[in-house]
Amino acid sequence: MSDSLRLALIVLACVAVTLWAWRRFHRRSFWLIAAYPLTALSVRATWRKVALGCGLTKKRARWAFTLTPGALVSTGTVKVRRRFRRVAVDTKPWMWLPMPTRHGWRATLRLLEGQIPDDYAQAAERLAHSWGVHAVRVSSPRPGRLVINTTIRDPLVQVDHLPPSTELLKVTVGRLETGKPWVIDFRTVPHWINAGATQSGKSNLANALLVGLAPQPVALVGFDLKGGVEFTPYAARLSALATERAECTRLLADLIGMMIDRMGLCRMTGARNIWQLPPAVRPVPVVVLVDELAELYLMADKSEKDDIARTSTALLRIGQLGRAFGIYLFCSGQRIGSDLGPGVTALRAQCSGRICHRVNDPETATMTLGDLDPAALVSARAIPAETPGVAIVASQDGQWYRARSFYVAENTAEHAAKTYAHLTPSWDDLTAAQPVDVPA
Repeated sequence: MSDSLRLALIVLACVAVTLWAWRRFHRRSFWLIAAYPLTALSVRATWRKVALGCGLTKKRARWAFTLTPGALVSTGTVKVRRRFRRVAVDTKPWMWLPMPTRHGWRATLRLLEGQIPDDYAQAAERLAHSWGVHAVRVSSPRPGRLVINTTIRDPLVQVDHLPPSTELLKVTVGRLETGKPWVIDFRTVPHWINAGATQSGKSNLANALLVGLAPQPVALVGFDLKGGVEFTPYAARLSALATERAECTRLLADLIGMMIDRMGLCRMTGARNIWQLPPAVRPVPVVVLVDELAELYLMADKSEKDDIARTSTALLRIGQLGRAFGIYLFCSGQRIGSDLGPGVTALRAQCSGRICHRVNDPETATMTLGDLDPAALVSARAIPAETPGVAIVASQDGQWYRARSFYVAENTAEHAAKTYAHLTPSWDDLTAAQPVDVPA
């Protein structure tokens, strides 16, 4: 082997190792500097073939020179001549230059006549396979325009640690598939439904939420009809905890009384909600954590019918009126179906925040996500068992995303509850009637 060839091989090996190390230890800069330019050029150059293969082109008439047969000459060859006429050609949607994102790229398209965003949503899987990427999501910022968001690799394979919360009633509990933080903001979305089977990550999400809310000046109330095994370790940070049906009924009655008192306070001061009250008289926000929602609606015999009716009515009233008066719901359950009664369906309609982990039956997914994009329902049913914490989330921007919550061990949540136990408001103080003047 000549010295020049040996030197060339050494240089190539060094370049390969350098590129591998660059991609391995600083993936973001490698993507932006090295990989993205090649990807953008490749996507732009192959867009016509990809659009044609995915059925996203339209036939249009164009004027063009074509070769048409002419006379047959004596040598046996056919003379052809050029003719200017209209022919049908496949026209692709116009694509602007793809722009890089943290985990892929984003391209804006101009829709062709007669096309709608759903045409591209149905072709999203075909687009992902054509480009060899993890997933393709589409959105339409305005009529006639479409944005394709492409994720090259799954950002939910590994998520970071739970960051501290800096705003009241707002907790970053995980990461969205776009790489952005997954935020639960009760001020924006007041009530949430969190569905998921055993070992799907449902309880882990509740732990992450508790750890984020523990250092905040809020009151936490727990409903745990699994005998208290879920929330009892966090009792130090809970202002109230109900573990039996009778306790749940009394606690809900206290919450309704608290809500009525806050109504009177707002009416007396001319405020539409507690956030318009002066800070000195503003009551403490209350976050109600419900575990195993179905247990509140299940009836063993007819003797429990009246208790279940009162429970259903109280939860529905909180869902309808609680936002303005600083009472928020976070309801979790393995099974959320219409067979539990009309109370569950009515409560579901008041919960604009929807989270669906892996579930065991399609009806729970339908009840949680059924009135959203049908593709969200398909994605929820496709969550594998080996990825606990992955869920489909209805975000506050009106879109749905795959997301994964940060892993929060039970001892971590218990430590947070004990650390911030001094911030726990007294339940007697919270339920004390406010001195208001109500007209006769």
